[in-house]
Amino acid sequence: MPIPPRPDSTSNPPADTSVITVELGDRAYPIAIKSGETGLADPSGFASHFLDAVGDCTHAIVVQDVAIADSAGSMITQSLKSSPLRLSVIQIASGETSKSTDRIAQLWNEMLDTAADRRSVVIAVGGGVIGDLAGFAAATFTRGLRLVQVPTTLLAMVDSSVGGKTGINLPGGKNLVGSFWQPHMVWIDTDFLSTLPEREYISGLAEVIKYGVIEDADFFEYLEANIAAILQREPEPTRTAIAKSCESKARVVADDERETTGRRAILNYGHTFAHAVESTAGYGVMLHGEAVSIGMQMAAELSVSLGRCDRELLERQTALLAAAGLPLTWEDADVNDMIAVMARDKKVAHGKLRFVLPDRIGNVELVGDVPADEVAAAIRACR
Repeated sequence: MPIPPRPDSTSNPPADTSVITVELGDRAYPIAIKSGETGLADPSGFASHFLDAVGDCTHAIVVQDVAIADSAGSMITQSLKSSPLRLSVIQIASGETSKSTDRIAQLWNEMLDTAADRRSVVIAVGGGVIGDLAGFAAATFTRGLRLVQVPTTLLAMVDSSVGGKTGINLPGGKNLVGSFWQPHMVWIDTDFLSTLPEREYISGLAEVIKYGVIEDADFFEYLEANIAAILQREPEPTRTAIAKSCESKARVVADDERETTGRRAILNYGHTFAHAVESTAGYGVMLHGEAVSIGMQMAAELSVSLGRCDRELLERQTALLAAAGLPLTWEDADVNDMIAVMARDKKVAHGKLRFVLPDRIGNVELVGDVPADEVAAAIRACR
């Protein structure tokens, strides 16, 4: 059910954030957040922004998910046809199986067939799979081509398209081969979300809500006041939610681009539990954002039981996730299996479990040496 606005919250959106900059010195890049402007003529449309961002370019290689070839993909290619660029289009099958060694090798050869050179730019159009795969291809072909990300799912818009992580899977695990390769621009058009299935759209909202918990209390309040409109995909509040999420991630990435200081770990709030949920349930049983929602609940339960935050935090988070239509519990959670998966998590230090836990809305910390029985209790609380 919708959450009534808190007394000190506001239904007014923040100041205009249609272009956000990821501050990385001479590698800084814009995130353009628009609604229905992709195909517009200069200077508002994609082609104009693209040429401004990449500079010297003679050849655009659009790597797109075949599922959106007739929608977002077509809009991007039509926009580029108004420019003097040579244009190549490469289709990628939907789904995680495309992030494989076989497909990246095929993609490299397809890029070779287009006569790609150092003045070519790769444009990744699709969800996180396409961004990861095309991004890794851009990072490695001729030792690096420029990259532009055009995410078409809410999850990719607020998460994987920003920050420069690219990669492919191996049979032994996800994202084990990859590189940090920052784009020259991220282009987000909320109109792309109009064809996104309801379940996938709602799944992406878990990551949006996450940013409010970990880094931006004012944004959390904005979501409490506006979640109903965001669920309806109304352009203005949806743009605001995406913009504030991207601003949050941009700040964290600027502070810790390559995960060397620990600051970027806060982006994994709820994810240690979520990855264990996904792994033990079997990949594909639930969407990533659904698992993250459950993981956030488990993390908040753990934080409350450790005395790190008041129960009000858990209650507010529960209410907002529920209002967004996200799952809060998983009745099939197996405590022993999940803890075994978490023991292999990359945040484990010296054999001890570590978790990103909130102490208040808008702030989290990486907490080490958490007793296994407390973790088990948090899992059981969400069954």
